[in-house]
Amino acid sequence: MEIVGHGFLAGRLAPLAPAHPGTVVFAAGVSSAHSTSESEFAREADLLYQVLERCRKDHLRLVYFSTCGSGMYGAGGHGGEDGPVFPTSPYGRHKLAMEGVLRSSGVETLVLRLAYTVGWGQRGHQLVPSLLAQIRAGAVRVHHGARRDVIHVADVVTIVDALLAKGVSHDVVNVASGHAVPIEEIVGHLEARLGIVARKQVQHVTDDRPVSNEKLLALLPADARPEFAPGYYRTVIDRYLAGQAEAPA
Repeated sequence: MEIVGHGFLAGRLAPLAPAHPGTVVFAAGVSSAHSTSESEFAREADLLYQVLERCRKDHLRLVYFSTCGSGMYGAGGHGGEDGPVFPTSPYGRHKLAMEGVLRSSGVETLVLRLAYTVGWGQRGHQLVPSLLAQIRAGAVRVHHGARRDVIHVADVVTIVDALLAKGVSHDVVNVASGHAVPIEEIVGHLEARLGIVARKQVQHVTDDRPVSNEKLLALLPADARPEFAPGYYRTVIDRYLAGQAEAPA
């Protein structure tokens, strides 16, 4: 398996490289869901076009990471892969456009729409590292009404491995826990683990609906299914903090 990219997700997928011959995993996309940079979107698109052309010539399967975050489905979406989506952000619209390029490319593709992926070593602008830094600084922005589906990167790697081993392709799959957690609960669990109560800067928002993971669970063998209980987000945060504690100083 060839991995395109050198970032957080690409690094975590690296142990799978000896497996799944004939597969290219595109893990070189824009990393921030808040990005509005046309130059960043264009850079990803240009690289994707090059990789698609090589996959077409060499008859390779391509895995592309899209998003099932708040910018993709929108408040009017039902959170399922097979229904309409109403992107509400430039990032969501960009990802949907790239999915369209894949569909018309003639290449065997698998689109994985990722939830908010969490793991030690990810960039500081991502959800949990950002909240953690704010809480430690004593004040945290809380978007009241926001809900986030979080998934640990180790579970993402297990899922990717299982889907590729099963030969899933020509499909779009949400990779998510299926539980949209109010942001206040995520902040509260971080505070409890840190022993800090930060000052809240509250902003009221209208946010997305829960994301469906029914297709994912139907595709995965039993031994590759994470325990996606309602309290799963707490284990994700605890694993992140444990990884931070074990990281070299």
